[in-house]
Amino acid sequence: MKRRLTLTLATSLMMFPQVVETIYSPALIHIADGFQVSAAIAAQTLSCYFFAFALGVVFWGRMCDIIGRRPSILLGLMLYLIASIVALLSSSFIVLLAARMLAAFGASVGSVGTQTAMRDRFDGPELAKIFSIMGIAMAVSPAVGVLSGALLTYYWGYQGVFGGLVILAAVLFGYAYLKLPETCPKQISASSFGGTLAKMLKDGDIWLSASLVALFNICMFSYYQLAPFLFSKLELPDDWFGYTGLILAAGVGVGAVINKFLVSKHWQLPSQLTLACILSLSGGVLLLLFEETVWFVLPMMLVVMAYGIAIPNILARALRNYKECMGTAGAILGSMYYLMLGGGLVLVGLSQHLGIVLTLCSLCILFFVYLVVYNERRLPLPESEKA
Repeated sequence: MKRRLTLTLATSLMMFPQVVETIYSPALIHIADGFQVSAAIAAQTLSCYFFAFALGVVFWGRMCDIIGRRPSILLGLMLYLIASIVALLSSSFIVLLAARMLAAFGASVGSVGTQTAMRDRFDGPELAKIFSIMGIAMAVSPAVGVLSGALLTYYWGYQGVFGGLVILAAVLFGYAYLKLPETCPKQISASSFGGTLAKMLKDGDIWLSASLVALFNICMFSYYQLAPFLFSKLELPDDWFGYTGLILAAGVGVGAVINKFLVSKHWQLPSQLTLACILSLSGGVLLLLFEETVWFVLPMMLVVMAYGIAIPNILARALRNYKECMGTAGAILGSMYYLMLGGGLVLVGLSQHLGIVLTLCSLCILFFVYLVVYNERRLPLPESEKA
């Protein structure tokens, strides 16, 4: 039977990197106790994860153009499986950290490989609609990961989380091996990495896209980095953190409905980002007010809604001028925003103040949205986006 890229498979691969990261969050306190490290050091495993993830995005994106989309995705999933087994068997924090970084390197193929495959098959407004659907999965996946991680940690400790990651990696590898097609166009050639990098570094629109993706992700992942310790500080049960995934999922659902409506009404990116910025800033200010109470979770719904609206539309538009080198361009773009994300989460881990982080990031988003609006008014709309 001829393989084809199904929405179910693409969704699974897109959700994979975020699920496997946030499933680890509820175990942070247990890891800090089990390996006898401080909370700040345990929290920094998130930033290390994203630095390794950024390197992986460059490598696998390049491999997508050289050896193809399917082989790259399968190799990345196999590497993640091996690294997860090492993490499960590790007895020192250094080994665990190294295994987590190797796992991040492998997991990054789920992001860059899947986005490249979807850009192979779709274009223009159709691609925006597909990314709108995928945006639901991208925003829901952290909530799924946190809830799953909380349940695994509650019953089996952090070892249960690592065991669950091994099983998940094995299942997804088998699924991709049987169903994943090769979407790489026959006429494509491996473009010069240096030439593509030089072109993108001079492209102000690429820098805007990377900065916005990084900032919205910092808003999202700062919660998963700091919330476990906030729950501990407020002396709340550990499993409550996992249940907040349900609250965030509700916010995602509302954001998905809003985004679908905006796409159907042909809202342009500046308008979509303006709305997302208002929601994110409102959530940050409210969380700043309620950070010392259990109600700090509710403003995160606004932040999640903003993420679900903004990210799919930014990603669908970002590489519209790089069709001839989609894998390589996707790798460079991904590495740019993941390096920014990793650096941002280092500062988040040091600050330990979620409300301040969200408010400052939202103000930065507001500045970049102004630049997007300014650029959109100066530049004509590309033919691929006219509908």
